[in-house]
Amino acid sequence: MTPITTETDIARADHKRTWHVNHDAVDMLTAPAPAPPMGCADRGDFVSAMAAAVNGVNVVTTDGTAGRFGITVSAMSSVSADPPMVLVCINRRSPACAAVRANRAFSVNVLSTRQRHVADTFAGRPARGEPYDFADALWTRGATGAPRLLDAISTFDCVLEKAYDAGSHIIFLGRVVAANEGGGSPLLYTARAYGYPCHWD
Repeated sequence: MTPITTETDIARADHKRTWHVNHDAVDMLTAPAPAPPMGCADRGDFVSAMAAAVNGVNVVTTDGTAGRFGITVSAMSSVSADPPMVLVCINRRSPACAAVRANRAFSVNVLSTRQRHVADTFAGRPARGEPYDFADALWTRGATGAPRLLDAISTFDCVLEKAYDAGSHIIFLGRVVAANEGGGSPLLYTARAYGYPCHWD
């Protein structure tokens, strides 16, 4: 390294050092500030907005060592075709959650417009009979042992792959071992009321 021998060299060196320090300081001052943490939407706004969405109506069932249970849900979705997988969301307060975990299996039964009473029964508010009563419809046993609704639009018999905690609900991911299509018009739910599809020509 060449030694500094003159006042001019010293001034130049000092200037370079000062410039580098100031450059770093400028970089720090002009860097974008970290974004503040995002909060949650108002619960009432969220519930009202979701009520405007259109959902199919399904009854999720399970049977095994933990007992037989059924619960009406709207949160059901296809996840994958290779391998076939679906997910359902069930309120963690429902005893069906513990039963699905223990039985390691469940069936998704997609309801038709003729099965509003089945939806109400497994939502705990039947117009007749007892809540959650399987005698309110005709069922058969799927490959996993879970009850399968005989005249459902579609059924998906699943073995439980994983379960995830998600706020007030549990997300159950199932690998479909048997799928059946029954035909008919699906029962819909929107604006806190049942409906049916209107097909465009």
